[in-house]
Amino acid sequence: MIEHIRMNNVQRFTGYGTLYDENRPTAPQEVVKLVTTYLRRKPQTVVDVGCGTGLSTFLWLNEAERVIGVEPSDDMRAVALAKWEAIGKPDKLQFVKGFSHQLALPSASADIVTCSQSFHWMEPQSTLREFARVLRPGGVFAAYDCDWPPAFDWKIEEQYLRLAALGDARMAELAPDEQQARKWNKNEHLQRIRESGLFRYSREIVFHHWEMCDAARYANIAFSLGGLQTALKLGADELHAEVAAFRELVAQAFADEERPVLFCYRMRLGIV
Repeated sequence: MIEHIRMNNVQRFTGYGTLYDENRPTAPQEVVKLVTTYLRRKPQTVVDVGCGTGLSTFLWLNEAERVIGVEPSDDMRAVALAKWEAIGKPDKLQFVKGFSHQLALPSASADIVTCSQSFHWMEPQSTLREFARVLRPGGVFAAYDCDWPPAFDWKIEEQYLRLAALGDARMAELAPDEQQARKWNKNEHLQRIRESGLFRYSREIVFHHWEMCDAARYANIAFSLGGLQTALKLGADELHAEVAAFRELVAQAFADEERPVLFCYRMRLGIV
């Protein structure tokens, strides 16, 4: 049953890797500062699991001796590999196909394991056991996520949430039970880390990052939501009109200008 869920979760991210990469936020430098502060040494090996298109992986390129991005989706990983090739294929960075519960790494071989916007797609018990196995003593596991939508304007945010709910509802209606993806509650990440008994210390850290954004990008962040994309792939064509209406509302709010928006992050970390 769990294996079936894993494959459905991977399938959810098929077909929009470029859209995702061009619009979702790049992991901020605060991630490196926070995690290395708790590690208390320069990391030799960083493993970014569920790395998608590498938005959270390239952050570590100049911060560690070896960086490994692990991603089961061929579509998402292909975008990451294209970016890796574009910067000259650095040997210290690699992207591999894999799942969080079966990392092709020796025990006690990693200093840091990160999950950016991805831990909620992983079966937590087997995943945490595997992360604890590959981390060296004193190593850090950090799962961090954005609060959606980006903070900008309450009317825009209200419609963003409405569009997301419509996409999720239509996806649930159109997808057969055997094709349904599953998310684990992000608000329970810290509790699961603690209850696993695998980490000597755990906590939650909240931080934020301002980015400049134009109307097209803000609208595309909503358009890249997995539920909406899945519903459209399943034939919910009426959602195109909802997306177009949202784009128009966002365009009016941005008035052809770039504006600062706030991405709010929550990091749950554990120390082995």
